[in-house]
Amino acid sequence: MVKIGLISDTHNYLHPGIKEFFKDRDEIWHCGDMGTFAIADELAMICPVRGVYGNIDGQDVRNHFTQYNLFDCEKFRVLMTHIGGYPGKYDKEALNRIVKYKPGIFVCGHSHILKVMYDEKFQLMHINPGAAGKYGIHKVITFIRFTVDGDQLKDFEIGEYDRNPPIVKPK
Repeated sequence: MVKIGLISDTHNYLHPGIKEFFKDRDEIWHCGDMGTFAIADELAMICPVRGVYGNIDGQDVRNHFTQYNLFDCEKFRVLMTHIGGYPGKYDKEALNRIVKYKPGIFVCGHSHILKVMYDEKFQLMHINPGAAGKYGIHKVITFIRFTVDGDQLKDFEIGEYDRNPPIVKPK
């Protein structure tokens, strides 16, 4: 059993709630657009990090992470990338890799839209944790935690925070 924290599109910002939300995780998977490698270092203080670089990431992130990450977790093959699309509308290169490697879990970011959906055609779970940073179109900060237990995915939970909380002025 492996407890996963899934995050993307931090754009060089880590919400304070992430540390608490991911505190009991075994691994954190970051689906790109970290902003700087310092984000990976901060997450690694919680637990080990797997990741990929995104389109806004500079050389410091690209020196440590690849565009695609293919690995096994319990009984699942996992394919991770930043720009991946979603069932029925996959990015061309992501689709080629899905067909070639037949992952059971496909995780990506980029859209800033949280999606968890099963793809019947390719028999895989597609997961996009939305965006955890302050930059982009999203109204709320989101990230996900779940458990991979043998051939089961379970205990999905969404961390959701207001991107721009109201400022409370003292009276």
